[in-house]
Amino acid sequence: FSTQVYDTWRKMWLSKGEEHEAGKKEFISIFKQLEETLSDKAYYGSDTFGFLDIGLIPFYSWFYTFETYGNFKMEEECPKLVAWAKRCMQREAVSKSLPDEKKVYDYVVAVTKVLESN
Repeated sequence: FSTQVYDTWRKMWLSKGEEHEAGKKEFISIFKQLEETLSDKAYYGSDTFGFLDIGLIPFYSWFYTFETYGNFKMEEECPKLVAWAKRCMQREAVSKSLPDEKKVYDYVVAVTKVLESN
C-alpha cells in the first residue's frame, strides 16, 4: 500500500497538466479503496485500535500536503477515512507521536525547491 501511495503521490507532486490530474485521480482512488475496507467499524478490522491503524495513521500527517499539492480536500473525497483519522488522533500516544502536518508540508516545499533548482 505505502509504495503505491508514494508512487502516485510522486506523479501528482512532480507533474503538471493532464499527467497531474491523472495522478490525482489515481491517488484519490487508492484512498477511496482504503476507506471502503474501513466499512462501518471505528477502526480497521474492529471497534478497537490495532495494528492496521498503527500502520496507516502516519499517512494522516501527509493529508494537508496531499491536499495542497493535489488541490482537493480529503474530507470531501474520503469522509469516513478522515473521521477514522480524527478518532485515532484522539489517542494521546498517536497525537504525540505523529509529526505536525504543517511541518511535513514545509519539508516537502523545501525538497521541491531543491529539486527545482537542480
